[in-house]
Amino acid sequence: MIEVAIRRQLGPFALDVSFAAGDETVVLFGHSGSGKSLTLRCIAGLERPDSGRIAVDGEAIFDSSARRNLSPQQRRLGYVVQSLALFPHLTAAENIGYGLVGLPGGARGARVGELLRIFELDGLEDRLPAQMSGGQQQRVALARALAPEPRLLLLDEPFSALDASIRRTLRRELVGLKERLGLTVIFVTHDLREAYNLADQLVVLDSGQTVDGGPRDRVFRQPASRRVAELTEFGNIMRGHVVGRDERGLAVAVGSLVLRAALRDVQPGQEVDVGIRPEQVLLARHGPLEDGSSYLFGRLADESAHGASHTLVFEVEGGLRLEVELPAHPYEVLDVASRKEWWLQLRPESLHVMPVVEEPPFGAPVPKA
Repeated sequence: MIEVAIRRQLGPFALDVSFAAGDETVVLFGHSGSGKSLTLRCIAGLERPDSGRIAVDGEAIFDSSARRNLSPQQRRLGYVVQSLALFPHLTAAENIGYGLVGLPGGARGARVGELLRIFELDGLEDRLPAQMSGGQQQRVALARALAPEPRLLLLDEPFSALDASIRRTLRRELVGLKERLGLTVIFVTHDLREAYNLADQLVVLDSGQTVDGGPRDRVFRQPASRRVAELTEFGNIMRGHVVGRDERGLAVAVGSLVLRAALRDVQPGQEVDVGIRPEQVLLARHGPLEDGSSYLFGRLADESAHGASHTLVFEVEGGLRLEVELPAHPYEVLDVASRKEWWLQLRPESLHVMPVVEEPPFGAPVPKA
């Protein structure tokens, strides 16, 4: 388990991050310069926060009020950076065993052998990093980080330099490894797909601030604000105001349209942002039904194919444009290519209403980790 609540000022850039998690994978997600790597360095003990507290399994490894700041070695954390930092003159086995100098030779060899098997590196133990593929080097770096049996694993964009197919394989292996070893993993990425694939808990950073955090699906489907929705590529976000509220839900006016949405803690007259993810907009051949959904008549203005899916952009009344994400098979079954005009169905439970909040200003770029 980890608990983080820290602040760090670096020139004009202010880091103010807080989150907590159990034995799960926490993904720190945000654009470049949002403070992800700086947060990881503070947890690892390579940067000292100005104030706050970091605790692992109930033990404070940093506490400014108690003047406690354990060294990186005392924190017992595994840390893998994007560059991997393997020793080029050491073999795979020697790299893995580098942090086990305190163990007797027999125990050290047994631990290295165990990790070689776990990471499917048998037969590669005598190879130098230059003699291994990128994926094999990545496995060696992960094995080295896990060799001392850390209580927490920190991963700073470790797969970003690899080909897409290798990244997918290593992501699957990491998920299996975490479940097998019961690890808490903190993973930094700016890749939204990677964040979704790996996260149990998702923490969204923007300009040094924690702007949202919680279970992955909640953050993706019910972002805390318009800015979080933009960062997680919500797709369709519209400004409006609440014009009605009853036991069935909310009525939100967006221009000349009135949309039905599920109940939220907002009141009539309040300005809101309302959004719906592109994959939750449904295509209908026929006109509105009395099912509580909002139906908008749209004309297809643009589309692009991505192999397994199609992105469709529709123009609807009021000058709005709505994006629809449709898998390839429904696209073919509906014969979307043969017609330009469709009804777009927006179900109340799919429309997410967010109070309008003042967004934090963009800060200066974070120094690279």
